[in-house]
Amino acid sequence: MKNRTTKLAAFCISMSMMASMLAACGGSSETNTKATDAPKKEEAKTDAPKETAETSAEPSQDTELKGSTPRNETLYFAGQQWGAINNWNPLSANANNAMGISQNDAARTLVYETLFMYNQTDGSMQPLLGKEYKWDDKQIAMTVTLNPDAKWNDDTQVTADDVVYTFDTHVKYKTAAGSDYSSYIEKIEKVDDATVKFVAKLSPEGKAVNPLKVQEYCTKQYVMQKAYLQKVEERNKENADKVKEDIMDDCVTSGPYKQYYIDSQKIVLIRDDKYWGQAASMFGSLPAPKYIAHVIYADNAAGQTALEAGEVDVCQAFITNVQDLWEKKNLPISTYLDQAPYGVCTVMPSLFFNVEKKGLDQKAVRKAIAMATDFDQIISSAMSNQSPSFKDVPRSLMNPTEGEQKLVDQDALKEYQWKNKDVEGAKKLLDEAGIKDTDGDGIREYDGQKLSFKVECPNGWSDWNASLEIVAAAGKDIGIELTSYFPDADTYYNDYQNGNFDMCMWSSPCPGEASPWQRGMFYFSEEYAGIKQGNTQGNFGRYINKEAVDLLKKIPLTTDEKQLKEYYTQLSKIWLDEVPSFALMYRPYQFHIVNESVWTGFPSADDGTGIPPLCCTDGYGIKALYNLKNK
Repeated sequence: MKNRTTKLAAFCISMSMMASMLAACGGSSETNTKATDAPKKEEAKTDAPKETAETSAEPSQDTELKGSTPRNETLYFAGQQWGAINNWNPLSANANNAMGISQNDAARTLVYETLFMYNQTDGSMQPLLGKEYKWDDKQIAMTVTLNPDAKWNDDTQVTADDVVYTFDTHVKYKTAAGSDYSSYIEKIEKVDDATVKFVAKLSPEGKAVNPLKVQEYCTKQYVMQKAYLQKVEERNKENADKVKEDIMDDCVTSGPYKQYYIDSQKIVLIRDDKYWGQAASMFGSLPAPKYIAHVIYADNAAGQTALEAGEVDVCQAFITNVQDLWEKKNLPISTYLDQAPYGVCTVMPSLFFNVEKKGLDQKAVRKAIAMATDFDQIISSAMSNQSPSFKDVPRSLMNPTEGEQKLVDQDALKEYQWKNKDVEGAKKLLDEAGIKDTDGDGIREYDGQKLSFKVECPNGWSDWNASLEIVAAAGKDIGIELTSYFPDADTYYNDYQNGNFDMCMWSSPCPGEASPWQRGMFYFSEEYAGIKQGNTQGNFGRYINKEAVDLLKKIPLTTDEKQLKEYYTQLSKIWLDEVPSFALMYRPYQFHIVNESVWTGFPSADDGTGIPPLCCTDGYGIKALYNLKNK
């Protein structure tokens, strides 16, 4: 076990600086999308590597067995890919391609690349395909200069035409990204081959509706090659559904890795040794691992077993009492922080109520379930204390970092907070609302219908499963029948994205260019609520509150920190009072647990690199791949 001296206080200061920067400007467990009808590859590709016992030699070319690669050249992951890959298409709403495509809060840049990489440790936008950006004096247009060294893997130049055509294609085919960002970006214009201009949509006051969403586009949306997109359009006759469903296994990309082997059990990426990023203007070298591999494990427990055995190098999965791996088992395993909570908690896994369901459309029912829940047990048992408690950091729309907590008045929220496991208070609330058990079977009724619901999240997500069992027990205590339901991940993605649930659990966005405003959108957005099919954005329960919607419109136009604090406090009041959803815990955006038996050099809080704990893959977290060495 590497002896690391944790610098938690220093890291909190950097997160505080980040949130302060966002405020001055006026400013998602793994979020895989649904996998359906995943392509089946019964045989390995003809160039797939072969099984070999020699870890230092090139694979034998005699037989093709399950994408085996030399161990000392392969970085193995767990906890990111759940289920078989569906496609390689960034336009798709159901790619389920966690290693190749991830449009979360800091996009995964192994295969496709963004203009810039977001670094959550300091809130900066680090250069990638884009070299620099600059707003005009009125913050109406932002100019981005491309890196002249940037190339596609077919050795052609990345140009302004590619950036413009990517955005236009998202808008043309009404993808989730196109629908979202076209609300903030009027258009992207080509200035010359190496320069583009982002023209912001304007408010009635003549200001950019939200300049931070414009910047966010640059860190979240992959740039795609214009020529390749036109090829996809042509073969699909510009049919929107077909274009968005195209497998794109012949994709042209700009990232350091490309697809090598996939089947229903494993994905392997291979390094592109011609990758443009080895230029002095970018990383200056190639990433250390030649292969990136992810076995598709059944659940967290299976991934943990592989991690302990040294078969996994980087694990993005919750592990109960993770400290036991080095304190009791003496394994060469470490986390970003040496002490609890072991990771930097920046997101809030939350339970959404489907307010279109009878009974759950009643505030008293929603609030009673939240009041009766034993959050202390969730944190101590389900999370094994890998989360601050709500006693230490009271509920609000803010994550527990110091910087975000400065943007809310906790004293003004005291009367809206509820006690832990307040069963009697919850019963009283329901009784006063006239929601009672009239037939004596132990289950309350509303409008003649028994209050019986499912609480849902994917099977095998052990911390979430345990949390929802505690919520279900709370329902029993107050006369509401709550049944835990843990389907496979593919079924779950379909359920929550299309509103086919009673109560579902999902995690709030990670800090990004538009935080914490984006978290408010996650809970309250009227736009997201209007997405009836394939909603990956938020407000899955479709709750609408006009005051909250109005506040969300005001926040991006506000640069005064005092005014922002008032807005965020009022938004938090609505959330705590109406309870369209509620946070179950605080949690790292990604659990960053590493086994150093094969590779060393992973980032930690005190190493001075400024690389965030994002599993060597997301945003600026990919920089970790360039620091790795074989042990």
